[in-house]
Amino acid sequence: MNALLGVFASAVLPVVAIAAAGFLLGRARNVEPGPLNTVTVYVLAPALVFHSLATSTLAAGTLARVAVGVVAFTLAMAAVAEGVGRLSGTEEPLLSALLLVAVFSNSGNLGIPVSNFAFGETGRSTAVLFLSVQAVLMYTVGVYVASRSGGASGLDGVKRVVRLPLVYAVAGALLARAAGVVPPAEAASMEAVGLVGDSAIPVMLIVLGLQLARTDYAAAVSKAGTGAALKLLVAPAVGLAVAHLVGFSDPTVARVFVLETAMPAAITPVILVAEFAGNRDLDGITVPEYVSTVVLVTTLLSIPLLTVLIVALQAGVLI
Repeated sequence: MNALLGVFASAVLPVVAIAAAGFLLGRARNVEPGPLNTVTVYVLAPALVFHSLATSTLAAGTLARVAVGVVAFTLAMAAVAEGVGRLSGTEEPLLSALLLVAVFSNSGNLGIPVSNFAFGETGRSTAVLFLSVQAVLMYTVGVYVASRSGGASGLDGVKRVVRLPLVYAVAGALLARAAGVVPPAEAASMEAVGLVGDSAIPVMLIVLGLQLARTDYAAAVSKAGTGAALKLLVAPAVGLAVAHLVGFSDPTVARVFVLETAMPAAITPVILVAEFAGNRDLDGITVPEYVSTVVLVTTLLSIPLLTVLIVALQAGVLI
């Protein structure tokens, strides 16, 4: 019990407290999260990604294994969610929504801070890489899944990737590392990038709280069970299996990888289904309402589950 309380206080409580501040602000004042989210996506997160990858002590082989692991996890969870959805009789457009919430984790707003608090610098670097690979998949595979029931072209995802600063931050950091031209950590340029990147973590959590405060979930709670179970119970098991198959040489990287797969449902699919799947009413709820509800339910339920998982991972019980 002391171990659980210690992990909760050191790794989970700071994250929950900052997100709760955003939630309370969103409830008390009509604060639009869009501008903050835009700043995060186009300035803060790219700086965080570039600085973390450029200065990371992770070996090149480890970086490649994390990327392969994220792709393998995404494909495996997509297959599982598709199968469960069809066997349970879930029809479009909720079937596509189920895939999106089951596959994509909140590896940015929640995953990076939790990994950072739980596993330090290695946790942060691994989480940033997980986020970077998942972002590319979300705006390609994710857009295709969201659009297949709404009539929009999945090729729009390619255009989104081209405009996504995270992609260029990843490419720039990896190229700089390969060419050996990364400035010293104490250089003014790297300190400036690091300062901007560090601000991404609290802002991400504030945005998460603001977005959750705007979620109208009453009508869709009864339909969120399958998606929540896939995201919080099945996804970590699949992530653990993938981690063992990939064979990470660094056990901390493997543990952070599993932790990232156990994060609650990502918020970006709410945007994807609203744009590509439309607002069709199905049994009294729309697809965006369903996705928003699963995001909220999995975020709340993940607090105790992540605490227990972190204890098990830190103890080396699972990997």
